[in-house]
Amino acid sequence: MLRFSTIHSIFSLDTLDSRLTANTPRSSSPPKIPAPSLAGAARNGESSRSQKLRKESSPSKWGTPEFWLYIIGVGIAVILMFKTTYDISKESHPNYPKFERLLSPGWIPGRKVDNSDQQYSNFRDNIPILAGVLTGHFLLRRGFNALFSKLFPTPPHNSSYRPSHNINRRKYFDILFAVIFLTALHSLSIIKILVILTANWLISFFHPSSIFVPILTWGFNIGVLFANEYFEGYHFRLILPWLIAGEGAGVGYAMDHFLSGGLLPRWEISFNITVLRLISYNMDHYWAAKRLEEADDVVAGRDEGSVLEKKLLDPTNISERDRIDTPAAMEDYRFFNYLAYVLYSPLYLAGPIITFNDFVHQQRYPQPTTSPTLVIKYGLRLISSILTMELVLHFFYVVAISKTGHAYDSWSSDTPFQLSMIGYFNLHIIWLKLLIPWRFFRLWALVDHVDPPENMLRCMSNNYSALAFWRAWHRSFNRWIVRYIYIPFGGASRPIVNMAVVFTFVALWHDLSFKLLAWGWLVVLFVIPELVCRKVFPKRRFEGRERAYRYLSGLGGVGNVIMMMGANLVGFAIGVEGVRDLMRGVLGSWEGFGFILLACTALFMAVQIMFEVREEEKRAGIDLRC
Repeated sequence: MLRFSTIHSIFSLDTLDSRLTANTPRSSSPPKIPAPSLAGAARNGESSRSQKLRKESSPSKWGTPEFWLYIIGVGIAVILMFKTTYDISKESHPNYPKFERLLSPGWIPGRKVDNSDQQYSNFRDNIPILAGVLTGHFLLRRGFNALFSKLFPTPPHNSSYRPSHNINRRKYFDILFAVIFLTALHSLSIIKILVILTANWLISFFHPSSIFVPILTWGFNIGVLFANEYFEGYHFRLILPWLIAGEGAGVGYAMDHFLSGGLLPRWEISFNITVLRLISYNMDHYWAAKRLEEADDVVAGRDEGSVLEKKLLDPTNISERDRIDTPAAMEDYRFFNYLAYVLYSPLYLAGPIITFNDFVHQQRYPQPTTSPTLVIKYGLRLISSILTMELVLHFFYVVAISKTGHAYDSWSSDTPFQLSMIGYFNLHIIWLKLLIPWRFFRLWALVDHVDPPENMLRCMSNNYSALAFWRAWHRSFNRWIVRYIYIPFGGASRPIVNMAVVFTFVALWHDLSFKLLAWGWLVVLFVIPELVCRKVFPKRRFEGRERAYRYLSGLGGVGNVIMMMGANLVGFAIGVEGVRDLMRGVLGSWEGFGFILLACTALFMAVQIMFEVREEEKRAGIDLRC
């Protein structure tokens, strides 16, 4: 039996992502200080930020009568939510025949499985293959490392040549494996990908400090997104007649169907994530060259290692902020390093997203956060997430119900509570179907000694702020947006305009569809009330009236939760028409209004618990900012 401490360790923030509990100082500070954690924060030598968080945190409220009421109330609500969703998924339910055709045989006795979400079913059905690829990659890496070390002996740990040896050894394997991996995925479409990658690299190659680099980079990559969609991946049978006289169409047809087009013939769908890496490389190259040219920093043009040595930092154990902000050596902005980064197999399909500077640093200096113990615990956490998803799909058929709701009226006669649970559990399945692939690919990277950021920090139901929600949901993408869009466009000085630009880009990046464009604009619209309330009701105005401020914030949190659920149902689940039908069913009777009142009461209690969870983190010296 696993001890409680072991289980607690598996589900701790340290295991999820060591960045969350590490108070590593910036480069201008002394060497790294022990990092606080929820399991037991370090007090000796604690960072000033951690001390400030502890000082500002409020006394624990968990044992008070008020919070016992909240815990009991939310507990009862959760039980009813699960029971209601299970009831509408029973074979005895009148609407069951309307969605039964979307269900598949399950592995839990007596239950079918709702495998009707195409995006997750593609991942779920290929988990054994992906696990085999991960294992094969691990073994091949070990074999290649052994061969490379025989041909080119590894320098001692304290040698200045060791980092260069590390990056050379890794990039050659990464490129070779990526060529095989992408050929298996996309067949000869890898040629199209390499052409796009080369064109992007040339933008920053000739004059990396030119102002035209960011302009051409953004123009080129946004153009690629639209062109990929419009030309449906550029079929060879349509391209070659322009290049080869006579039999061009026949040769093109054969090339399109070589290896049946690969496991994922529509390479342009997964290429969106690659576009982010293309932009990251060019922008990091531009900023590094600009810094060198303008001599803003005396050490700007030196090797990265010399910068870290000057600042008394151990390059294997510095903060992520330093890894991102410190430009790589100019010699690192070369084509092979670029290919190794953009096509890095563990992160190629879905991320998480890591910047070029961070990636190159980790190639030179392996991080201690990829130790076998941490990786194993992270793997166990992933397995628990997969099993949770399996239970949800076997007992709650809400995806099938929502897919047939508009066309087959499979939610007819359902009560407002039942209708709202269809929407709510759809959102939870969306959260899990994104979380699981992201964690799988991050696990693969961790096994390979690359530590990208964790994408999902909190459970979907543990969010009350629209602004904070996007910091925790697809976190690596959020951080990419902050670095490459939000700050260059003016940051917090123009929040609403910036939000409009950001979420329009995010919507178009996900999919060129009205549904996601509507989602992006809804998010911006729903963020505005929170921004206004923060200006009108700042916390400092409630000094000495903290309870009143907490209750007022709770009311705002309830509104945020409802608006975020609506926006995400539009964008990622049932669309505008589906949400309209759902709302008509919930609000179309007095019973529905009564349910809304009870639901808002339960949400208010849940938001108060969310506040206290964050205060508990502050008492441990941790602020996730979400």
